[in-house]
Amino acid sequence: MREGTSAPAAPETVARRFPATRHYRGILRFPVARQLLRFSGVGVICTAASLGIYALLRPWLGAQLANAVALVLTSLLNTALNRRLTFKIAGQQRRTRDHLNGLVVIGVALVITGSSLGVLHWFNPDATVRDELVATTLSGFLATAVRFSMLRHWIFRRARHR
Repeated sequence: MREGTSAPAAPETVARRFPATRHYRGILRFPVARQLLRFSGVGVICTAASLGIYALLRPWLGAQLANAVALVLTSLLNTALNRRLTFKIAGQQRRTRDHLNGLVVIGVALVITGSSLGVLHWFNPDATVRDELVATTLSGFLATAVRFSMLRHWIFRRARHR
């Protein structure tokens, strides 16, 4: 090979094509497993923030409105963190559209958690704030599964394999 010429591009192409399988072992070799792990970390942060905001606003706004305000306030944080950390999307391209679509996803979560509060108050009109926090946390698990699926297969489908 002459000086100044490069080696064939085939090995480099393979390295770029399958970076995850080279560096990860076990269950982490699957992109969805790594995304679920990162999504869970983001979820813990956003859930703690949402529950704190809910508990703070609940005495003044009531259960449903406090739940809605808490979810909306944390939705931008949630979408931004999932965009960057979970799905490894950086840059400004499609950011506004991603956040608008994220509001739709949060709207679905709001319907799920709001319904749980409605059912709780239907069965127990004198439910405490603690009861409401338990109901929204439990229904939040379902909302989280739905949200991950919508983020992965709709909003951030361009990055499903990262």
